[in-house]
Parts: sequence; structure tokens; C-alpha cells
Amino acid sequence: MSKNTSDAIQGDLLGGHNQDPQDEDKLQRSLTNRHIQLIAIGGAIGTGLFMGTGKTLSLSGTSIVLTYLIIGFFFYFVMRAMGELLLSNTNYKSFADFATAYLGPWAGFFLGWSYWMSWVVTAIADIIVIGGYFQFWFPDLSAWIPAFITVTTLTILNLLTVKLFGETEFWFALIKIVAIIVFLLVGIYLVVTGFVSPNGVKASLSHLIEPGSIFPYGLSGFLAGFQIAVFAFIGIELVGTTAAETKDPHKTLPKAINSIPLRIILFYVGALVCIISVTSWAKVSPSQSPFVHMFTLIGLPAAAFLVNFVVTTSAMSSANSGIFATSRMMYGLAVERDAPQKFKQLSKRKVPIYSLIFSMCCIVVGTSILFIIPNVMTAFTIFSSLSTILMIFSYAIILLSYLAYRKKAPDLHEASQYKMPMGIFMSWLTLVFLLFVTAILILDHDTRIALYFSPIWFGGLYVAYKYRNKKDQERNWILTHGKRVEK
Repeated sequence: MSKNTSDAIQGDLLGGHNQDPQDEDKLQRSLTNRHIQLIAIGGAIGTGLFMGTGKTLSLSGTSIVLTYLIIGFFFYFVMRAMGELLLSNTNYKSFADFATAYLGPWAGFFLGWSYWMSWVVTAIADIIVIGGYFQFWFPDLSAWIPAFITVTTLTILNLLTVKLFGETEFWFALIKIVAIIVFLLVGIYLVVTGFVSPNGVKASLSHLIEPGSIFPYGLSGFLAGFQIAVFAFIGIELVGTTAAETKDPHKTLPKAINSIPLRIILFYVGALVCIISVTSWAKVSPSQSPFVHMFTLIGLPAAAFLVNFVVTTSAMSSANSGIFATSRMMYGLAVERDAPQKFKQLSKRKVPIYSLIFSMCCIVVGTSILFIIPNVMTAFTIFSSLSTILMIFSYAIILLSYLAYRKKAPDLHEASQYKMPMGIFMSWLTLVFLLFVTAILILDHDTRIALYFSPIWFGGLYVAYKYRNKKDQERNWILTHGKRVEK
């Protein structure tokens, strides 16, 4: 995401209008800490957690708790690298800015388009599971019906207004956070009181270590759980890109990043421990949200109905954020001449209408997979895997930018008040971890489909980048030649 892309998104958050490209540098740092913290937390609590944990539990058993801790550990260092880079120069509005500065224009081009695609794919995954959530209330309903109704509704909303986006997402995030906290409190109460469900399962922490529960399918099952678990973390990088636009980034950004470990322990590990303790991992359905399934198993269908409503609105919120972000990212790419100039055209309501329509068409085409693969979980796995690959690429570019920064600007590192712990060593170690996660995608048929697609995507970007450079050279020659003629 380029500087203008980030500014375009931020301009809507601040005042409901995109700024003229010439005025983008005048954007005020007006988002409050209240918005930053809630949007950041809400971005990290999404479809991957609410829907994906069912499949990861079925694959990895209780060792999934360890999986989340491992991923959270390494991703925390990615965020620390991003934090130090952003604060080394507060003119950086996103990670694409420092990627271009330290790695070259190709990095900004590849990262901007890949990040756009990652959010398109994430929106597709969110909309697909919305169809699955509706099947809880209407079991015989085809998943594509609510999916396409959601696409249409969100498109109309994004075309009409953007003024209340920041506040709306704040309240959606608050709903998710309150729901998780209530879920944790209910789980703790059931364990403390020794609740016995109608199917005879007693709520107990012993389910975490009962025989056969930790590695039920051996090492391969443990490794297979990483893909969707990684997808669940997508969105935590918004902490950096959003916090960098606040009134006091040197205070707000470190605070937001430093709170990531606590969020991981509370929202991810805590929720998983509750689910396993109350229902036992073997009782969790891989094709349903374990949050909903837990209340169904313990004989509280009314609570399950309410939780399903919460996770449905959560997915809608995440999809809406993705739709909003993709249109603004495409607009920013057009401003940077990395995309067709048509995409920077604004409507009377200051909405990048062609960017929005193009992004929505991509999302509709992707969602159409439900006609080919009616199984919601299979379709979700394919798209979440693709999103995971694109996000791994983005995180790798952040780390490579950090290593280049340490080599090219040692004085900035020495002056930094927010140094990444064990910066060079942890950057290389985390890059190895990202390579490891990419490699294990080959273990599952559904994830292999996404892995096979990625060379096509990056190959296409390479061709587009070469074409764009050729056009730039031709335009510069014409401009120079014109000046010579005038003389």
C-alpha cells in the first residue's frame, strides 16, 4: 500500500472524503486512541478465529494452543520491525513507503498490488463464511444466496457514504470484543462449576491434556493447523498503518504493538482453552464455528443463536472493511501510476467509484466459487490459504526492508527510541518461519491449490511492472523530447 493509498484510506476515516492528490500531505493526524485501539483489536479478531478454529482444532487437537503461541511470537517481531521503521521517519504512512525507500520501486509495486489482492481474497473468504453462518438458521439455504445479498448490500453502502466508516467499525469491533470477553467468562464459569453437557462431557481443564488430544494426527496434523491459524492473525498489521496516522505516533504506535502479546493470549489462546475445556476437542465440528457449536453442545441453543448473530456481524464488518480498503488501495495505486488512471476518478460523493466497482467485480467472481464448491469450509480454506500466502509475502518484505534499513541507515537505528529486540537475528529467524509456513501449505489439497496459484500472480505482477516501466520511460522521453523541440 503506497503513501497515497494509505492517505486515501485515512482521508475517508478522518473526514469522509478523499483528498485531492496534491493535498494529501496536509491530512491531519486526527484519529483518537479510542479508534486506533478498537479498530486494531477488531481487525485481529475476525473470521479466522470465529470460523477457522474449528478446522484447526480438528487437525491439531489441543496442540493448536501451541500453534497460536508460536505464530503470535513471530508475528510480534514483524510488527516490531514495522514499528521501528515507521517511527524512523514519520513521513512513512505505510510499509510500502519504507519498502520503496530501502528495497526499490519494485517492492512498493509488488507490495501494493499484493496487499490489495490479499484484502480482496480476505473479503471473499469473509463473504463465503457469511453464507455458512446463515445455514445455521436456514439449514437448507444455499450458501451463495446470503453471500451475494451481502456483496450487493455492502457495495451499495460503500457507494453511498464513507463518513461513518471509522465510527461504525469502532462499534463493530466493540461488539466482537465484548462477545469474546463474555464467551471467556461463560467458559470459566462452566469449568469452575464442573458443568456436564447433555452429551455427558464434563467441563474441565483436563481436556487439554487428555490422552490422544495433544497430537491426535501426529506431526502432520500439527503442521496442517498452521495455515488457518496464520489466516486468523491477518489484520494485526493494521495496527501499524493506522497508528502511524495518529496525533502522537511515537506514543500510540508502541502502545498498540506492545499490547499484541496480551491480545493473543486473551482472545486467541484464552478462547481456545475455553472451547477445549468445555466441549473436548474431539467434539468440535470442523465445518462450523466452534463458538456457536460449544453452546449447541452444552444445550443452550438460544445462546448459540446469539453467538451466531455476533460472528455473522463480525464477518460482515470484516468484509466491509475489506471492500472499503480495496477500493482505496486501488485508488492509491492509480495515483502512483501503478494502476490505470481511470481508477483514481471520484464520484460526486468523493468515492473512488471505478476502483470500488472493479474490486467488487473481483470479489463477486471469487465468491462464485460457491457454485463450483458448495462446501463452505472447503471454499473458505482455499481463499484463506491464498490470503495467507499474500500476507506472508507482505510480512517478508517488511522484514527485508528492516534488514536493508539496518545496513543502509545505522544512524537512524541508533537514534531509535523503539528498537526491535534482537533485530537482525529475529528478522532472519522470522523469515525462516515464514518460509516454513509457506512450505507446509503443500500438505493439504485445498491449500495446495492456493500455493499453485501464487506463481501465476507474482509472474503477472512482474510482467505488469516491466510494462509499466516501459510506459514510464516512453512518457518521460516524450516529455523531454517535447521540451527540446520548444527550445
